[in-house]
Amino acid sequence: MVINYLALAVPFFLFFIWLEYYIAQKQGKSYFKFNSSIANINVGIAERLIDLFTAGGFYFFYDYLHTHFAIFDIQPSILLWIALLLATDFLWYWYHRFGHEVNLFWGFHVVHHQSEEFNYTAATRITIFQSVVRTAFWSVLPIIGFPAEMITTILLVHGIYPFFTHTRLIGKLGILEYIMVTPSHHRVHHASNEEYLDKNFGDMFIIWDKLFGTFAEEKEEPTYGLTKQLGSYSFLWQHFHFLVEIGYAAKTEKGLLNKLKVIFGRPSSFSPDMRHKAEKKFLAVRKVKVHTTKFRTYVVAQIAFIIIALFLLLLFEHYIPLFLQVMVALFILITLINCGAIMEQRRWVFYLEFVRASLVTITTYYYFPSPTLTGMLILLLITGIAYFSSLQKQYLRLIYGKRKFFE
Repeated sequence: MVINYLALAVPFFLFFIWLEYYIAQKQGKSYFKFNSSIANINVGIAERLIDLFTAGGFYFFYDYLHTHFAIFDIQPSILLWIALLLATDFLWYWYHRFGHEVNLFWGFHVVHHQSEEFNYTAATRITIFQSVVRTAFWSVLPIIGFPAEMITTILLVHGIYPFFTHTRLIGKLGILEYIMVTPSHHRVHHASNEEYLDKNFGDMFIIWDKLFGTFAEEKEEPTYGLTKQLGSYSFLWQHFHFLVEIGYAAKTEKGLLNKLKVIFGRPSSFSPDMRHKAEKKFLAVRKVKVHTTKFRTYVVAQIAFIIIALFLLLLFEHYIPLFLQVMVALFILITLINCGAIMEQRRWVFYLEFVRASLVTITTYYYFPSPTLTGMLILLLITGIAYFSSLQKQYLRLIYGKRKFFE
């Protein structure tokens, strides 16, 4: 049996998230908040899911560049593996630094910094947009002559290490503080304190920050998140809010040059008014005001279900038809949007249930087509439309509780 062993990354990272949570609880430290942690995990699930369809493309991209443009024919050796690791981290430093200093790149990277808590769930906040931008930076490696096999192997190692720097449980690590990126260094990087802004961009080695003048030592307790907190757990809004803000800002400028200055300018000079305009346009939707946390059980159940589905999808990807992979992936993505909307107490979550039911229906009909099933589906559709308002009220009571008031 051919299985995808990379799927084991899912239980691997979940174990350490649980372990950190367990230790923090034992020590009486409130490092985890429900809504924030769930939002963090949602982003991580989406990245792992989309990676299923894109990872192979990254490999072939590196292989194509190496085959057609490689300057040297590098063969694996201990010294060259070390050289590749250093080169990978060096390129990461500059990718990461541009991600904080250029508005367009910050629009892709900001998702990683939205969490107001700092723990292993925050480490999962990686988006497919970031993966694409990083690949563009790392494309230098196959052109130098490093083969795709070496690059992808190093990237796996390079991707695991920073996960463990996202914690408040580990203090300073002595001599390692001078060489490696430690949790202390990375806490500074995720801080919104003025003296910590745009510091410690390294991923594995802190030497680049010390060399290029972007190093800061952790001295006072960091405040985590953005300088202007997002205040939303919406899955979609977290991914696209700053890109929308850039669009609004560019639209107000006259002339192509001024628009480009907005897109490629610095986040520090970006007008904070754009956030309010974007939120007024896209978040001005009626909510359900609730006084209970009943909906949390439903959210946790959904997250547990899609994590299991994701793990099985990744593990047996070679045996699952493409159609079923796509339908499961869409179901998971809609569920992630659903969970974010529920935590925001949005009324329109009910419509997402119709979308999910449609995906299940289409998949079922695809594999088991029959006139009887078609008739049943049409009957269910007619019934759903006829009793739509009543079903919506019952659904909202079910997930939010009986006490609800609409804005």
